[in-house]
Order: sequence, then C-alpha cells, then structure tokens
Amino acid sequence: MVKHLLGVFNKEIHGLEAVAFLISFFVFLSQLLGLLRDRALAHYLGTSRALDIYYAAFRVPDFLFVSLASLVSINVLIPFFLSCLEKSKPEAHRFMNNIFTAFLIIMIAVSAIVFIIVPILAPLIAPGFNSIEQGELINLIRIMMLSPILMGLSNLFGTVTQIFRKFFVYALSPVFYNLGIVIGVLVFYPLWGLNGLALGVVLGALFHFLIQVPAVVKSGFLPHFVRNINWLEIKEVILVSVPRALGLALNSFALLVIVAIASTLSSGSISIFNFAKNLQAVPLGLIGIAFSVAAFPTLSRLSAQQAGLANEEHLQKFTKHFETAARQIIFWALPASFLFIVLRAQIVRVILGSGQFSWSDTQLTAASVAIFSVSILAQSLLLLTVRSFYAAGETRRPLIVNVISTGIIIVLSFVFLKIFHESSAIQEFFESLLRVRGLTGTEVLVLPLAYSLGTIINALWLLFVFRKNFLKTGKSFLRVIFFQIFMVSLVGALVTYIGLNVFSRVFDLSTFSGVFWQGLVSGILGIAAGMAVLRYTGNPELKAVVRVLKTRFSKLSPFGPSSEEL
Repeated sequence: MVKHLLGVFNKEIHGLEAVAFLISFFVFLSQLLGLLRDRALAHYLGTSRALDIYYAAFRVPDFLFVSLASLVSINVLIPFFLSCLEKSKPEAHRFMNNIFTAFLIIMIAVSAIVFIIVPILAPLIAPGFNSIEQGELINLIRIMMLSPILMGLSNLFGTVTQIFRKFFVYALSPVFYNLGIVIGVLVFYPLWGLNGLALGVVLGALFHFLIQVPAVVKSGFLPHFVRNINWLEIKEVILVSVPRALGLALNSFALLVIVAIASTLSSGSISIFNFAKNLQAVPLGLIGIAFSVAAFPTLSRLSAQQAGLANEEHLQKFTKHFETAARQIIFWALPASFLFIVLRAQIVRVILGSGQFSWSDTQLTAASVAIFSVSILAQSLLLLTVRSFYAAGETRRPLIVNVISTGIIIVLSFVFLKIFHESSAIQEFFESLLRVRGLTGTEVLVLPLAYSLGTIINALWLLFVFRKNFLKTGKSFLRVIFFQIFMVSLVGALVTYIGLNVFSRVFDLSTFSGVFWQGLVSGILGIAAGMAVLRYTGNPELKAVVRVLKTRFSKLSPFGPSSEEL
C-alpha cells in the first residue's frame, strides 16, 4: 500500500483538463478546510476586534512572501530551469542550489529586520487600533514571520514538482497548509488565544513545505546550501522576476491599505472583508488557479523551444492553449459568479452562521460576497493572462498595468468611502440594493466594491494588451463564448432565484438544515437549467467536460495541444 501511495505521489499527469481537474479537486479539499477554519473563527470570535487583529497581522507575512518569495517563484524559475535542463541535469541542479542559497540568506535577513522594526510598522498597518490592540498585533506578526521563509522554500520546491508534472504533490500542499491553520484554530486557540492562531499559520507553512520534499528528492533535484553563490546568475533571475514580484506586491499592498482603512471603521470590518474574500476565493481557486496553473508549463515550454514565439507555429500553439484555458475559465467562472450572487445569504449562513457570528454579520458578509463575486471571472482570467505573459518572458507590460490598477483600487477605496459618508442618497441606494439597510457598519462594503472594480479594469486592460501582442488576426477572441455563457448564467440565476422564493415556503429557514436545503435545491435547479441550455446549443466546452467525466481520470485525452504535438 505504501508503494502504491508513493506511486500516486510521483505520478506524472498530462493534459490540460486532467491537470486542471486534479488541481481543482485538491483546491476543493483545501477550500473545505479553509471553510472549516473560517467557520471555527466565526464561531469563536464572530466579527470581533480580536479577529480583526489576527487578519491584520496576517497581511504582513503575506506581503513579505509575495514580495520576496516571488523573486524565485514557479512562474519565473520554470523557464530558467528548463533552459538549464536542456544543457544538462548537473547544470540544472547547480542552478537550483544557487537560487536556494541566495533566497534563504535574503529571506532570513529581511524577516529578521521586519521582526525588529514591526513596532514602527504597526501604527501604519492598523491606524484604527488602540495601543493595546497594536501590542497584540506586533506579537502576532512576530510569531508569523517564520511563515514566509517556509512558504518561499516550498514555492522553490514547487518549481521542480511542476516541471516534472508531479501535480498531485503540488496540488496537495495547500490542503496541508490549511490543515495546519485549522489545527491552530481548533487546538492552539483554546490553549493560547490569538498566539495559537499565529502558530497555526506557521504550522500550515511547515506542512506546505514538507509535503513537497519527497517528490523533490525523488526527482534528484533536492537543493543544498553552497558557499560560492553565482550572483550574476541571481541578478539575471531577479531582473526578470522583479517586475512580477512588484506586480504581486502591489496587489498585497492594496490589501494592506484596505486593511488599514477598515481598521478605522466599525469593529469587525476587517473580519467581514476577509470572510467575504475567502468565500469568493473558493470558485477562484477551483477555476482560475486550477486552469492557469495547468496551462503554465505548456505555455512555458512553447516559449522556451528553439526560436520561441518568433516561430509562427509555436505562437499559434501558444495562443491556442491560452484560448483553450480561457474558454474553460469563462465556462465555469461566469455561472459561479451568478450563483454566488443569488445564493450569497444561504452560502454565508450555512458556512459561517455559528456561535458568535450574528445575523447582522451574515447580512454584511453576504453583501460583500455579492460584490466580490462580480469580479470572480476577472480575477480568474487575470491569473491566466499574467502567467501567459510570464511564460512568454514578458514582465514589463503586466507590471505597468498592475501598478496603475493597484493605484485605482486604492484611490477608489478612499473616494467611495468619502462618497458613502457624504451622500445619504447614494448610501441609501447602495444599502437598499444589497439589502443591508438599517445595519451599522455598512461603509465596509465600499472596500470590496473598490477591489472588484479595480480588478475588472486590470483584467480587461491586460487581455487587451495580450490580444494586441500575441493575436495578430484581430479576431473576436473570447467575445462569443462570453456572451453565450453570460446568457446561460442569467437563465440559471433566474431559475435559482425563483427556487429560493418557492422553497422559502417549504423549508424552515430558522434552522441550519432549512437554509442549507433551500440553497442546495435551488442551486441544483439553476445549474440543471443552465446545462439544459448549453446542451441544446451544443456548447463545445460542455461536450469536453462530459468527455472527461466519461474517461478514467488517469487516461484523460488532452483537450489542449498534446505532448506529442509540442
């Protein structure tokens, strides 16, 4: 049995849908643990100031991770690693040792500096916290500073697991990350309070790293510390990765600013924003992350081949593979957005409605989920488009777009908050539209609105740039599939909404089971209606999904370009 388990861990997986469905499956498991984590947090803490402190503290190691660890991220290292591997295996191993040593030195040094100066940073991170709350914030940040080091090493190891198509291990690591955090909530928090939550984050990062070690050892590319670092090679990698690192850091910086703004609002505002963002991350992970990760290695290989994308045949395969993944993302993400908007109250109440999480918390979080859901498709396509640019070795254009888009998010956060406070008419319209009229703390809703609108602008702009640079024909690209799935999603959402009204008279909505069955049955009816329309119109994406589901998972026929074609 152990031998069989190791065989599964080391199994190579090919084909866009095969990889995407595998990643989606484990992302789903990870998200289930994440939802369990959030339910436990909601049960114990509700949308309290204590939970605000935890979420605010989490943003600092997260910012450090995406800023520095992304310098040696999978997206950047894969093209370099493939280039070295084409020369020889020892050359590729030497490259990994060099990167590993330099990263570890830099990451530990920066983490130590942040550990020391965090008392200076705390008033900037959460200006709305009092001195006692900022003291707790400082303590949590210091505990969590081990997390970016471990996650960065895991990210480095993930390069090897993806190159050798060990997607099982790569997809499993986030499951263990959330498992560590869940242990922190359920076991450590009752023992050590907020410090226990921070220790859970560190434990999750350790799990995320350790799960990938056996596969890396098996591949023969386990890196080790070297004394003589080739800094010229490090410089070459950094020059390529800095634009991407800045791009990711900008998004994390935008979230830092949003947290800072939320800390000045009603108690629990940071928690509401994070609960809603985590809920909308479920379809984002299952769809956007899964398909963008699955598509990236093939896109990188096409770009890394002789002549790269200057070769017309390689360019056509590159754009075809991108379009295949983008069409699948639209096929799944758009209906998910509509369903999340219609079922927002049921989703929030079923998942978070426990203990200290009140009905007003449910209403505000549900409204935030609806706003976030508007941008699920944009966030998913943004992940794919950015990875496609990186696969092509292009980092400057995504950086420029991300810089401006991040600025838009931050500016809109302040502008929307000012308008909300100064215009009672707009405030009443907004509250009525989202059904939160009469509640306190509704101003927090402008923050997901600013984030979603800025993300949509970012995605549309980057898609336009991608089309201009890689699609020379000027064809309609994704317009047809978008409008087709939009109409299907509208039908599904309408049927779901009707179902909610009908079953509100059937189930007892004062109970957990009543809310659960009302949402589940209505959602199933909406999905069935959408699928019926897709089948009637002969949608090719639906046919591809049916074909995949009819085939044994390990023997899936690739939907995109096959390995032989590449």
